[in-house]
Amino acid sequence: MKRRACWVLAALLAVALGGGLHAAVKAENADWPVTGGSSANIHYSTLKQINTSNVSTLQEVWRFDTKEGGGLETTPLVIDGVLYAYTPTQKVFALDGASGKQLWEFTPEKPSRKVQRGLVYWQSGSDKRIFANISSYVYALDAATGKVISTFGDNGRIDVRENLRDDAKTVSVGISSPGVIYKDLLILGDAMEESLPVPPGDVRAYDVHTGKLRWTFHTIPRPGEFGYETWPKDAWKYSGAANNWTGMAVDTEHGIVYVPTGSAATDWYGADRIGDDLFANSLVALNAETGKRIWHFQAVHHDLWDRDFPAPPTLVTVLRDGKQVPAVAQTTKQGTMFLFNRLNGTPLFPIENRKFPSSTVPGEVTATEQPVPTKPAPFSRQLITENDLTDRTPEVHQWAVQRFHEIRSEGQFIPVSVDKETMMFPGTYGGAEWGGSAFDQATYILYVNADDYGLTESLVKHQEGSLGRTYYMEHCSVCHGADRKGSPPDIPSLIGVESRLTRDQFGDTIQMGRGRMPAFSKLANHGVEMEALRKYLANGEIETPGGGASAPSTEKKPDFDFTGYKFFNDPEGYPATRPPWGTLNAINLNTGEYMWKVPLGEYPALAAKGMKDTGTQNLGGPIVTDGGLLFIGATIADRKFRAYDKATGKLLWETTLPLSANCTPITYEINGRQYVAICAGGQRDLSRPSGGMYLGFALPQ
Repeated sequence: MKRRACWVLAALLAVALGGGLHAAVKAENADWPVTGGSSANIHYSTLKQINTSNVSTLQEVWRFDTKEGGGLETTPLVIDGVLYAYTPTQKVFALDGASGKQLWEFTPEKPSRKVQRGLVYWQSGSDKRIFANISSYVYALDAATGKVISTFGDNGRIDVRENLRDDAKTVSVGISSPGVIYKDLLILGDAMEESLPVPPGDVRAYDVHTGKLRWTFHTIPRPGEFGYETWPKDAWKYSGAANNWTGMAVDTEHGIVYVPTGSAATDWYGADRIGDDLFANSLVALNAETGKRIWHFQAVHHDLWDRDFPAPPTLVTVLRDGKQVPAVAQTTKQGTMFLFNRLNGTPLFPIENRKFPSSTVPGEVTATEQPVPTKPAPFSRQLITENDLTDRTPEVHQWAVQRFHEIRSEGQFIPVSVDKETMMFPGTYGGAEWGGSAFDQATYILYVNADDYGLTESLVKHQEGSLGRTYYMEHCSVCHGADRKGSPPDIPSLIGVESRLTRDQFGDTIQMGRGRMPAFSKLANHGVEMEALRKYLANGEIETPGGGASAPSTEKKPDFDFTGYKFFNDPEGYPATRPPWGTLNAINLNTGEYMWKVPLGEYPALAAKGMKDTGTQNLGGPIVTDGGLLFIGATIADRKFRAYDKATGKLLWETTLPLSANCTPITYEINGRQYVAICAGGQRDLSRPSGGMYLGFALPQ
């Protein structure tokens, strides 16, 4: 009776306040107004028309094909029945969420093929705005028409290269994940390289009306700021990155924004940044109104492994001693999870500071200890031994054993060396990744998908050479390797790229990016440098200074270069370890115990031979609903979209998409009918052309 009386009182208050309660309930139940479902980023919906008893009949009811290549990683928004999203070239469009019919489209002046993960919606009365990250700009668009709101910023946009330490014309900075809203503030991170030269990854808040900068948080502290002593003197003048590339979450009740940050530059060799390097690799709680630090936790001291936080945090509520505690859950590339009281940063599961080996690389000084959570147990393997190697065939197993004996495999936080390759497991794609986790607020269960892929890494003494080689080592080698061979099929070789791309196509790729490759505006704005890079890729010669144009001598160069990501795959391109190679995990945050764990995805060619449910590389996150369901795409190799029983992990429904869905799905309701929608872009699957589609599913009528 008390609960009923409270609802009656709430309803009366809603009437008095002009229907505020109805609007709040409608937004929770019907719309998907924020990339993560809500400001708390819990990927959760109370909708239950589609449930465990009928999901097997789910069918496609609309499809929107952008007719563009390049791929997608976008989680759409739905507000009042209208779906908003990106095309592969970062056009912004609106669809009728029930039919998939296009309502409007915005085409930017400067297109880009770097994938975007979402848009931002803000409303005050009749003023409804969509904020769109496009290349290095953020546009304000009228949600009803798609027209630019010219009173925002510089004729409708702000340039995120401005208001940083370095001249805007000299830096390559963009945004891959959407910002967040707090009241009348648009709070933004940025995406940038993690090799020098690059500016610091400051977190900034802008006025949603005018686009004016309201506050800045320096992720590389300046003199007098907290954390300055964790860097060499004046490091803020030359070091860079430590940026928020993956998104944030906002506690709107307490006015706190939670910001996970990435690695400092250069992320594999840090002789010029000796110290713990705050606020790199940190979860930082900031006053959303002012940008002032409230608390922080650094997960990796003096990172040398590219172990940046890979996903936005999830704001949850857990039980401790019978009381509800507001908490924040943060997953890692290492395959672990940290859980904190979100108001004061107190760990809610014990964290141990453990000692790890020192670096043998000249000039490098590793941190003596790293923090390791004791609960929950890691959701990805932490150490690979000979017993963990693939036994897919006797021949492949023999190859893996021989290859394994050439590598140093000792677990987490083993410093990279010059003389021998080091195993990194899980690799830089996780463990967890940018899709993030989902939380069921009724059961206190967190759901996270994970990769169990390894890679090997090493350093090489830096060699001066031609301008083209210098820029290649700065911008390209971290992915494609010092030898330009890449790590197929995940990362393509650049040998012979001149025969695959015309000069104009090469320039467009540098200018706009493609798939996981960012745009390099610094090179694109200087024809000499870009042409030098193109020539180097064509022949790969290493010129000594004087044998061709050399890089500017004023730029600081590392003593050692990273040789590139080299996936620990067998000769046929499959992981050289035993399955599972990808998993879906359900963790009770009250106890830290696993409720269930299942493989996520499979390779069709292996499944046809009887090797099923191996798990695959997966990028994109899950959502959970009150219908008892968990929806997820993510798997690259099989292009599946799946629905699981969230209580047991049992697969209840699946469909094969036209392209892999490396994004997070959404669910919403229009006129009493529940829909589930997801993008399909396929840019991570190099075996077929990429594209850009959105698909909507519903129960038969």
